[in-house]
Amino acid sequence: MMPRRTAARTSRSPTIAAVLTAVLLSVSSAPVAARERLPGPVLADVVKVRDGDTLEVRARIWLGQVIGTKVRLAGVDTPELRGRCRRERHMAEAAREFVARKINDRQVTLRDIRYGKYAGRVVARVITARGVDLGEALIAAGLGRRYRGRRRGSWCEQALGGAPGP
Repeated sequence: MMPRRTAARTSRSPTIAAVLTAVLLSVSSAPVAARERLPGPVLADVVKVRDGDTLEVRARIWLGQVIGTKVRLAGVDTPELRGRCRRERHMAEAAREFVARKINDRQVTLRDIRYGKYAGRVVARVITARGVDLGEALIAAGLGRRYRGRRRGSWCEQALGGAPGP
């Protein structure tokens, strides 16, 4: 029995070492990967409009290769569906409906794609089949504002002249 235990430990050791090495290598290369950008264009079919600035898509990345992912519109912030006041929630619904109308054919092009700060999501410019940049269209319609990655202001205070809403 004793030799079998020793053999079992020996056979597990390379597996553990291999796993630890793989983990350490992936952690050390993560900052490089996080800075990567894909200029596009990447064609995608919209599966769902989550809110004014986030879509779920199935993107064709290669022949016969399709992936599903969430895409946050680059450079724009829209009100939240679970906003702090009634006005923000109403504006969020209007932004989501606006985006759904703009992509009525359900196909978009992704450009300037990069990793988002939340796992499983990318940030990209999203262009409709008619050539409309969704982020710019939301801003022009008053349903979004420019966003450059800093702290976002309150939609309730902005909408109500500085006073937080109900």
